[in-house]
Amino acid sequence: MSVAAMMPTPSGPYLEAGLLPADFYAYEELLSDREREKIESVRTFLRTQAAPIVDDYWARAEFPFQLVEGFGKLGLLDWAAPDSGQAHPSNLFAGFLALEFGHADASLATFFGVHTGLTMGTILTFGSDEQKQRWLPAMSRFEKIGAWALTEPHGGSDVAGGLRTTARRDGDGWVLDGAKRWIGNATFADLVVVWARDVETGHVLGFVVEKDTPGFTATKIEHKMALRIVQNADIVLEGCRVPEANRLQNANSFKDTAEILRRTRSGVAWQAVGVMFGAYEIALQYAKEREQFGRPIGGFQLVQDLLVKMLGNATASCGMVTRLAQLQDAGVYRDEQSALAKAYCTVRMRESVGWARELLAGNGIVLDYKVGRFVADAEALYSYEGTREIQTLIVGRAVTGGLSAFVR
Repeated sequence: MSVAAMMPTPSGPYLEAGLLPADFYAYEELLSDREREKIESVRTFLRTQAAPIVDDYWARAEFPFQLVEGFGKLGLLDWAAPDSGQAHPSNLFAGFLALEFGHADASLATFFGVHTGLTMGTILTFGSDEQKQRWLPAMSRFEKIGAWALTEPHGGSDVAGGLRTTARRDGDGWVLDGAKRWIGNATFADLVVVWARDVETGHVLGFVVEKDTPGFTATKIEHKMALRIVQNADIVLEGCRVPEANRLQNANSFKDTAEILRRTRSGVAWQAVGVMFGAYEIALQYAKEREQFGRPIGGFQLVQDLLVKMLGNATASCGMVTRLAQLQDAGVYRDEQSALAKAYCTVRMRESVGWARELLAGNGIVLDYKVGRFVADAEALYSYEGTREIQTLIVGRAVTGGLSAFVR
């Protein structure tokens, strides 16, 4: 069958219903019927339960804990419990899930990504069978929430060689000392994956630090201008004793840490597409309703130019991450492909939310019109999980046949 014959036409039920105005090429129809039904249930929940309240929580920099039970009832992570008997969902489905969360609110997308992709993903990949059985069932039901602690106060992109948090073997356990910064969910997480360097071997190891462990302190970072709903924390580890049973048994070097980042990097690209979709949808509706000079501004050439540029960015980015997900599902994707998607999609997102703000003019900076929140939150997505510059150097090294421009 030809590639053209496999592609859907842009006239399916989801497009006709107007649920995703930015999905101009109907990429969502590449999902199976069951996957689309699940995405629709998530979309309904986010639009009816989350969207009406996120502006208020964003303004107060607080987390809407009442949504967590609803996330659990959606059954999004049932497959992760070791005895569930369910197959791992496709990367394409996971991508559209991240898109839906980004469409509703980038903070909720970040909460979801930290809990699932980073924390649960690390336990799934590097935990023993016993550790998976101990932690994943409750996490899959959102009864226990996870956080993931790698970044440190003194640095950022140099974390591979500059990790200062230490792990010292002491009898039947380990003692962790150091500090972490920008750790999402950490103020209320039940489990925090902490990466630390073994003082004896120099290897980077992963540990699960449980809530209320003596020597572990998480303090909320205040006065953020982006992702204000996310409860980012400064973490201090001071003589924090962790049993050997909580050391992730199959995480033995920073290469393992980097493997998790390689997988979740594509999720951030999907979140960026969701933000573009959301900002475009708001701008499009506003253009149809806002009147100037006696008619809707959507009828003016320069306004249509802004809308089409936004739509072009969203469509191109969605095409890129869709193909990336297909490569991931085939097991043949490469690190530089995830890096290019993260860099490209977040740049286009930053550009697009600016155009949405421009279209709304003064109303674009008022939280009541939502676009201002998208503009602010885009700044965080642009930087986390690896900056544009770092992603560029990953891709640059690949396309030049291994010529590395990284500073050592």
